[in-house]
Amino acid sequence: MKGFGIHIRLLFAAFMLIAATAITLGYMGLTITRQFALSSFENRMNSLAQYLAINSELGIWYGRKFTLENLAQKVLSENDVVRVTIVDEEGNTQAEAERPTEASTSGTTYEVNAPVILKKDRSFPFVPAGQEEDQVIGNVKIEYSSANIDQLLATMASRFIWLSLGLACICGVIFYFLSLSIVAPVTRLAGIARQVAEGALNLRTQSDSLPETRELGQAFNAMLDSIEKSQNALKLANEQIVRQKTLAELGKFSLMVAHEVKNPLSIIKSSLDLLKNELPSSKDHVSTAYIEDEIQRLNQLIEDFLLFARPAVPAFREVDLNVVLHDMIARFEIQLNGTPVKIETHIPEKPCQADADPDLLKRAIGNVLKNAVDANGNQGTIMVTATQRDSRWVVEVEDQGPGVAPESMEVIFEPFYTTRAKGTGLGLAFAAQVVTAHKGRIMVENKPNNSGARFIMELPLDRDDETIGKGSWAINNNDKMA
Repeated sequence: MKGFGIHIRLLFAAFMLIAATAITLGYMGLTITRQFALSSFENRMNSLAQYLAINSELGIWYGRKFTLENLAQKVLSENDVVRVTIVDEEGNTQAEAERPTEASTSGTTYEVNAPVILKKDRSFPFVPAGQEEDQVIGNVKIEYSSANIDQLLATMASRFIWLSLGLACICGVIFYFLSLSIVAPVTRLAGIARQVAEGALNLRTQSDSLPETRELGQAFNAMLDSIEKSQNALKLANEQIVRQKTLAELGKFSLMVAHEVKNPLSIIKSSLDLLKNELPSSKDHVSTAYIEDEIQRLNQLIEDFLLFARPAVPAFREVDLNVVLHDMIARFEIQLNGTPVKIETHIPEKPCQADADPDLLKRAIGNVLKNAVDANGNQGTIMVTATQRDSRWVVEVEDQGPGVAPESMEVIFEPFYTTRAKGTGLGLAFAAQVVTAHKGRIMVENKPNNSGARFIMELPLDRDDETIGKGSWAINNNDKMA
């Protein structure tokens, strides 16, 4: 039975149970019926023998064999009687009748005897005077066969067997569909388990009509939910570990850069300043200008490395976030230094108080604004909007660039990811780091009709609020929202 499933085992068990019950009931029924039939048949034959004995009194007493033979033939005409014998008191046969040999030898033969008694109160002629008690004057013997009973029992047994087989088949069909309704959910559950093992963790089993299988399915779905939740948590933890490892390696690299590159770069810059003072004023000074620009770019790159490598640990204090945003945009406009970029702001005058680090927030928002200026190609308009939604302060920065490519949506806030030739890929990553440190989130979406990108930063006004998510930041592709 090891190689058979639960469906076959249930069917086999049901068949064996039905067969054992049918055989037991059939055997008991046939045995009781046979005993009852034989007992009734024996009583009938005893009655017939008594009848023959009573009617044989005169024939034996007067020696009328012809009469006795007629009585014997009459009794022999009864079904199942095979031989009738009448004897006198001395054992002499007075009459005998017998069926053909074939009839007398079929089945089991039984016999009954009855004495022929001359009653003392009989008033037959020539009865001896002074008889004081009954007198046995002869005996009758009837032999009978159980052939008809055996045939009847055989017919009953045959019909019972066929009836039992029919009932067993009907019960088997009913039990087949019943067991199928029990096994089918388990089989379906096993199929889903195999698919889940292959990686399809989003599959769930449907509720079944049986309470037991429904409870099993609910437990299985709960297990899958737990597995999926654990995998997501493990994936997030691995990403955080990789991110922390990257930041740690970046910190080591930054220290090396600060020691090995920044100091020699400062010497080169000082030497270039001295060289510029010694060179005559001519068009050859363009080369020195290129060198100075590249030195400045390398120095900015090193500063970005050092800034990002340091953990963003905010120094919280209560500030007006709208005022911080106003000051930051005013400083940023000064840095534009005549660049044909217009910044439109929609910042409420109503104060928005919260615990935050204004310096880190200014750097983060400044990086987002720099990204918007680059996306605009140093021209056009940048829209900055601040709103208060429930317990969140939301800043939206919209540009008029080409938008964010779909393949960049998932990695745009990752360190060192950039689409510009001279970009470091650390500006938006630093902004995300700051927002996360404030227990907020940063998102990006494309505006309708490819009219640019929209960066959204959300900060909780209460840092203990759970509605935004503890320190998580998300990337949102809202091309489908348009």
